[in-house]
Amino acid sequence: MSETENYWSKRYEAQNTGWDIGAPSTPLKTYIDQLENKALQILVPGAGNGYEAEYLFNSGFKNIYILDIAKAPLDAFQKRNPDFPSEQIIHNDFFNHENNYDLILEQTFFCSFPPLPETRKAYAKKMFSLLKPSGKLVGLWFNFPLTDDMEKRPFGGSKKEYLNYFKPYFEVNIFEKCRNSIAPRMGKELFGVFEKRHIK
Repeated sequence: MSETENYWSKRYEAQNTGWDIGAPSTPLKTYIDQLENKALQILVPGAGNGYEAEYLFNSGFKNIYILDIAKAPLDAFQKRNPDFPSEQIIHNDFFNHENNYDLILEQTFFCSFPPLPETRKAYAKKMFSLLKPSGKLVGLWFNFPLTDDMEKRPFGGSKKEYLNYFKPYFEVNIFEKCRNSIAPRMGKELFGVFEKRHIK
């Protein structure tokens, strides 16, 4: 077991999961509700308990894949959703995963990585590689300043900083202060829709 997997596994075992809101986040639920193509191939990385994936599945989407480095939340997800295809539940490191998707949903995943420029660049590059041509990365990014504490998650950042990492790989369709965040996160989230660039 890698150091990263061990860290997250222990947090789930201890139920030290303050990011878990027990339901799909309102902004992502609203975005999902306007999707018409139920055949989209969708990835939820760092899915944890996978409430967005569960909501998608119950809304008629079938090509949903959830990925997490910790096994415990994936097992809990499968137990809650026995009809969800087990082969679409992936226990792996995000950076080792290989596939191509129409849509990737970001929800408290980016903020879990140590906030180093090389890590954030690697995230943007990997997201780009996992998307099909014209695929989209959609989700929420925390909008509050970083501190010098390299242990206390979630890690924040600014719109300007995020765009520095994303613009080489994505066209920015929307990236603005989220207007329908859940109450504890109101004013602290950016909602983004990024479309994969065509890089020659």
